[in-house]
Amino acid sequence: MEETKADQVKKTGTTTVGLVCKNGVVLASDKRATMGYYIASKDVQKIEKINDRIAMTLAGGVGDAQNLVRWMRAEIKLYELKNQRQMGVEAAATLLANILSQYKFYPFFVQILIGGVDKSPRVFSVDMLGGATEEKYTATGSGSPIAMGLIEELYKPELETEEAIRVAVKSVNTAMKRDSASGEGVTVMLITDKGAELLSEKEIEKHC
Repeated sequence: MEETKADQVKKTGTTTVGLVCKNGVVLASDKRATMGYYIASKDVQKIEKINDRIAMTLAGGVGDAQNLVRWMRAEIKLYELKNQRQMGVEAAATLLANILSQYKFYPFFVQILIGGVDKSPRVFSVDMLGGATEEKYTATGSGSPIAMGLIEELYKPELETEEAIRVAVKSVNTAMKRDSASGEGVTVMLITDKGAELLSEKEIEKHC
């Protein structure tokens, strides 16, 4: 029986997490891309900035996710040029949800987190059919059940930034130990009112 595109995407796994902390948002992911049982890449960037203080995590089909990143960057830039102000986190999540909803009959096979800071730190989970929910902490991808189990044990309201990074790194590392579609290390982005910054490998190692 021939595999459908949907069957192939179900085998495309990852682990991404998003946490709201006291002074910002922490996004984290693994680096592995798979095609069925084959490891297609060991160094995939799964967290992408879409403006100075908003970023997306990517889980699902690589081509679909990259297309959406380009689309979102273009739409947000047009909005900011037209309105002379930055788009808010909720507006960006709504924009992405509207795009995905329009294509629900020919869907993008993705599961995305949008996190950032405007008046306050915020994280939204957006599914492939355009459903969007705001969360204090969440995870996506094949390793998400494992990651969420650890996050729910360690997460507390008003976490300090360093502690939130530690929780995010530990949750992705734990998922990588049990989920074969996640692996190759952790990428972390910290978003504050000063902007979005990818942490270096040396900084991440301090939180392992």
